[in-house]
Amino acid sequence: MKALEGKATIVTGGARGVAKGVATAFVKAGARVLIVDREEELGRATEAELRALGGEAHFLAVDLAQRAELPKIIEAAVGHFGGLDVLVNAAQASRQLPIAETTDEAMEIALDTGFWPTFVLMREAYPHLVKAKGSVINFATGAAFDAIPTQGSYCAAKEAIRAISKIAASEWGGQAVRVNIICPFANSPGVMAWKEWAPADYDTQISKVSLKRIGDCEKDIGAAAVFLASDAAGYITGQTLMVDGGQTKAF
Repeated sequence: MKALEGKATIVTGGARGVAKGVATAFVKAGARVLIVDREEELGRATEAELRALGGEAHFLAVDLAQRAELPKIIEAAVGHFGGLDVLVNAAQASRQLPIAETTDEAMEIALDTGFWPTFVLMREAYPHLVKAKGSVINFATGAAFDAIPTQGSYCAAKEAIRAISKIAASEWGGQAVRVNIICPFANSPGVMAWKEWAPADYDTQISKVSLKRIGDCEKDIGAAAVFLASDAAGYITGQTLMVDGGQTKAF
């Protein structure tokens, strides 16, 4: 039996990058997956790729910054699957700017695409996760630990996500709902854009990676997410897992 056989799962931002890697790993592990993204053409293509693997996959086009639209994500998942076992909040947009140049709009982009969707989806998913004794996996960043320049709005959103994740783990543990955080470092479009924007900062971070390679979105990050969602991690909650090749040595 596969590690996530039949697990009903939502993956936000699932049309590309780390989130797509997670969705792919989940389907290969037997999960039934709803990927959510605002880019419909890319999302439909990813949906087709996942179905070609022999798994059950669905796509829902939603702009996560539109808060009123978020509850329908949970409704769609429950409609497709009859329940919800795993919520993966991986979507995030941000502008890479020094703090002194970060506008209100730039900060709002980070919070509206990362923190707010994570919070609202956790809240709306909660009753379904209680029924399933399910799991939440939220994504944060090692950039906040290393205080990487130009990442202020991004790190602000991600640290807010880490905070509510740990509190939810404390509050929901009695209902057997687990909440954990992954801080990845992988060859995602966002990281590649950062490489172009700030090559010196990128090279500095690469030099800190103990394993001397950048992570793979599916094989490294996706595999870690599969583990956290599986019964093998049944006694793990409220934890931040640094899946970054040893780049961040904070714990």
